[in-house]
Amino acid sequence: MDYKKIVGNQDKRLKILSLLSWVPDAIMLRIQYRIKFGFWPDFKHPKRYTEKLQLYKMKYRNPVMGQCVDKYEVRAYVERKGLGNILNHCYGVYDNANDIDIDSLPNSFVAKTTDGGGGLNVIIVRDKNSLDKEQFRKDLNHWKGNLFKMDPGREWAYTQMKSSRIIVEELLEDDTTGDGSIDDYKLMCFNGKFRCLWVDKGRYSDHHRGFWDENLNFLKGVYSDHDTFENPPALPENMNEMVAIAEKLSEDFPYARVDLYNIKGKIYFGEITFYPWSGYVKFTPDEFDYTLGSYFTEY
Repeated sequence: MDYKKIVGNQDKRLKILSLLSWVPDAIMLRIQYRIKFGFWPDFKHPKRYTEKLQLYKMKYRNPVMGQCVDKYEVRAYVERKGLGNILNHCYGVYDNANDIDIDSLPNSFVAKTTDGGGGLNVIIVRDKNSLDKEQFRKDLNHWKGNLFKMDPGREWAYTQMKSSRIIVEELLEDDTTGDGSIDDYKLMCFNGKFRCLWVDKGRYSDHHRGFWDENLNFLKGVYSDHDTFENPPALPENMNEMVAIAEKLSEDFPYARVDLYNIKGKIYFGEITFYPWSGYVKFTPDEFDYTLGSYFTEY
């Protein structure tokens, strides 16, 4: 069962979940897990990655996480790690979309709320001359703070953010992909050790996702919520550098996923997330849930 299909409107889903905010995390997360997977999680003797991630949400508390999930504040964290060179250009951060001087921005850019996740609350502008400025500002102001205030997935780190704002950044583009998307490299690290890579390609056309192990061997037949590759694409020549970056950025946490882009050999920072899919993802084969869970030793 997928509750997003039952209640398709995001605002309605958030409203329903906000009305249930009084329900303790341990109970609410069990219910959400049961709805998604069709069986109850084992929180006493967890073995699955998806079970341990729920416990991670409930138990692990590191104040730095609040900085890392904020799309603007995380930039200071990356710089503190000595990796400021992988940050893309930031044009500004705003409390209100009405303060954005669109005329002063380049022709293309991306705007998003600092508390968005999972691709939510993002506006990609490829030609500002065709932009509906009024709707642009309306959408951003409407989105700002929704996830931050309601915490629908009981994801503690987001409740530690200072505020919800709007960030406007350089639009990264790769003319080699063919559909205007950027290949997305997501490195899953446990206790600062890289263990698994997944790559998203063709996000705007024929979206495929593939998984690689810690030795960068393609895991044929392993997939989640998108088709996998029949023939795996070649990884960037500087993939080892990307692994080193991910391990550096994740070393302070029992678990973190570090997202990077690689455009013609240039590495860019994407984001750090601690709760991919909010822990509600079905893997094929099911054993892969246990494989990832075996790396999850602290929570």
